[in-house]
Amino acid sequence: MHDDARFDTRAIHAGQAFDPTTGAVIPPIYQTSTYVQDGIGGLRGGYEYSRGGNPTRTALETQLAALEGGAHGLSFASGLAAEDALLRTVVKPGDHVLIGNDVYGGTHRLIRRIFGDWGVRHSTVDTSDVDAVRAAIEPGATKVLWIETPSNPLMKISDVTALAELGHEAGLLVVVDNTFASPALQQPLALGADVVVHSTTKYLGGHSDVVGGALVFGAGEGLDEVHERVQFTQFAAGAVSGPFDAFLTSRGIKTLGVRMQRHSQNALAIARRLDEHAAIERVYYPGLESHPGHELAGRQMSGFGGMLSISLVGGGAAARRFAESTELFQLAESLGGVESLVNYPSEMTHASVKGTEAEVPESVVRLSVGIEDVDDLLADIDQTLGRL
Repeated sequence: MHDDARFDTRAIHAGQAFDPTTGAVIPPIYQTSTYVQDGIGGLRGGYEYSRGGNPTRTALETQLAALEGGAHGLSFASGLAAEDALLRTVVKPGDHVLIGNDVYGGTHRLIRRIFGDWGVRHSTVDTSDVDAVRAAIEPGATKVLWIETPSNPLMKISDVTALAELGHEAGLLVVVDNTFASPALQQPLALGADVVVHSTTKYLGGHSDVVGGALVFGAGEGLDEVHERVQFTQFAAGAVSGPFDAFLTSRGIKTLGVRMQRHSQNALAIARRLDEHAAIERVYYPGLESHPGHELAGRQMSGFGGMLSISLVGGGAAARRFAESTELFQLAESLGGVESLVNYPSEMTHASVKGTEAEVPESVVRLSVGIEDVDDLLADIDQTLGRL
């Protein structure tokens, strides 16, 4: 594969060379825990024990780095395992972490409860407001600026380039959760971020059949060191993805580009339909011109993605009825699969942040728009709204 290969080509070929022994087009799954050595310390290809390294996981990590334009990738057992390993490596008790006020509930819970009990402080801020972020940085204490764009579930758009410049001026590690957009639509490292985090469970895997997480690190001496330290944390603590999970994720990635095109097309059509309906108070989707982050999203993303949220006129009661009444949109946690899902964040994905500054309004429903025929999805939406 040429170094200047475009995204869809990299998604299919990076780290995925055919098996040299048999010529198998798909690299084999190395379902092994350990490796025979050529004498003590004589490791074949550097492999010793699968917690430290596995060829199937290496293939995925190469693929992940290529997708994000990064220098190094690491594959984890889950997205939260990836976040935990990164944070445990780069912060210590007494340090301060700055996160968005609309982030995945699990991220907020991890930082607030697990790292909070360890003595790491945090503040939440609207990261779509650069001045607010600047004011929230504690010089000398803040170590990490955690950005999620588009955010979950209110689809706020944050200016990665401006925030990266601000963070670097203050000596912060700038981390972007790119799960909602995926590297097919947004490349935070190219915009100035230091590290990208993913729940590969979502769009990268794409088929709701595997749980995983990833970190991708930008290039540079300082970030090379961060990568090495996080890699050691992963090895020492053990939150690695298994070979079959790595294989499923790699397989899903190969169709990421075409899937994201369809997700985006379907979501925009549904957002426009919902935006016209009297039962809908507000549609949160950056593809709509009325969205406050529309212009910025158009600059830093190549598409607007498959995620949208809505606020219903009838408040929490109407939102619950809607979430429990759709047919093609199945009521479930998670997102990013080929099938459409509906979620009630207040009691599902974001239940853990109730009573905090990241609490999600009870009137909000989140939709993960799949790649089904859009007319069928629109009919499901229309029928559901007609029953409210």
